[in-house]
Amino acid sequence: MTVLDTRASQALANDRAHVFHSWSAQGLINPIVVAGAEGSWFWDEDGKRYLDFSSQLVNVNIGHQHPKMVAAIQEQAARLCTIAPIHANDARSEAARLIVERAPGDLNMVFFTNGGAEATENAIRMARLHTGRNKVLTTYRSYHGATGGAIQLTGDPRRWPSEPGIPGVVKFWGPYPYRSQFHSEDEIQESQRALQHLRDTLMVEGPQTVAAVMLESVVGTNGILVPPPGYLEGVRSICDEYGIVLIADEVMSGFGRCGQWFAIQNWDVTPDLICFAKGVNSGYLPLGGVIISQRIADTFRERQFPGGLTYSGHPLACASAVASINIYEEEGIIDHARHLGRDVIGPGLQTLKDKHPSVGDVRGIGVFWAIELVKDRATREPLVPFNAAGEANAPMVELIGACKARGLWPFTHFNRLHVVPPLTTSDDEIRQGIAIIDEVLELADKRYTGK
Repeated sequence: MTVLDTRASQALANDRAHVFHSWSAQGLINPIVVAGAEGSWFWDEDGKRYLDFSSQLVNVNIGHQHPKMVAAIQEQAARLCTIAPIHANDARSEAARLIVERAPGDLNMVFFTNGGAEATENAIRMARLHTGRNKVLTTYRSYHGATGGAIQLTGDPRRWPSEPGIPGVVKFWGPYPYRSQFHSEDEIQESQRALQHLRDTLMVEGPQTVAAVMLESVVGTNGILVPPPGYLEGVRSICDEYGIVLIADEVMSGFGRCGQWFAIQNWDVTPDLICFAKGVNSGYLPLGGVIISQRIADTFRERQFPGGLTYSGHPLACASAVASINIYEEEGIIDHARHLGRDVIGPGLQTLKDKHPSVGDVRGIGVFWAIELVKDRATREPLVPFNAAGEANAPMVELIGACKARGLWPFTHFNRLHVVPPLTTSDDEIRQGIAIIDEVLELADKRYTGK
């Protein structure tokens, strides 16, 4: 046995003995020991390479181990590792400047957090204090984080074990043309009916009691649901009508993932608050935040904002954000993301849909795509049931295993394969990954029961 193998064995032994993993039954998992990563690839201690079609947790937007990012972190560490958030420092102020210059409208200030969940928590706090109201509306099929408040904002089953939680959170249905809650016949009708449903929800909840509507600009984990034409514009109008704060959760969809700095810019809509994390520095260090409109920032000009974090605007993390934004600009990464979605991923997934009966729908924007798998295209019965576990989820477990065996690391949720590689992935690497998906979809086709 080589020294490398011994280290791998020790790393795994220590992990299994002492590391408590998130979202897992501890005795049922067998994590690989990751030895290194570069670009769109990572590899284990045995040297097996994986094409990262997950961007880990849809955050490694500029790819693994970008040399300019690593150098910027090293330089900042040599100069100033940490300082309390009560002080000003150049890394934090420059990161804030670069972020707001790319945000829409008058979103002119940034409150830095350590990640996305803290961003959504603080956004609703700002909205409640700004409006003097309590209720916050969020959608089913959403995810806003796993901390105490953020998990209650979430609209998928991960919320259930944490209930009851903070009061005042109300759920409503967002648009989903493929599985319409409103029996819509096309995207325009879906948009209109979803907006009417939001109005109806506000009517029975009392719009004067609602502080905020929080939406993922493009729903992420729960389906890559691209809003139909007119929907986000309509939500903005409804919020303006009733003095409600519109919060765009762009933790997953922001920083180039949807072909713009912020996904909502695809629809020329300006929210009052934007929550960000993940792609702001590709997860090289923990960082998130809330971008704040001038109107809401002014609420706290002579009134204390009752919130803070020891590591808010941490210099190392902010230096990585500065480097990241400059890398986006210098390397044309956002243009490349648009190209990948338009010219490579979109057409490639459409070809899979045309070939495989188990593919019910493909949808996406930029480098943010989903393949929805079904047993029957006519009835749209999903390949596995909603929130499937155990034997019921066996078809998806089989697909995941087949991807990994072929050197593709997938991102999956319920009955979907998501195509969310780093934005820097090459055309050929995308085609390589899609070719692997093409192979493993034969397994889903075998379970197809439709005509």
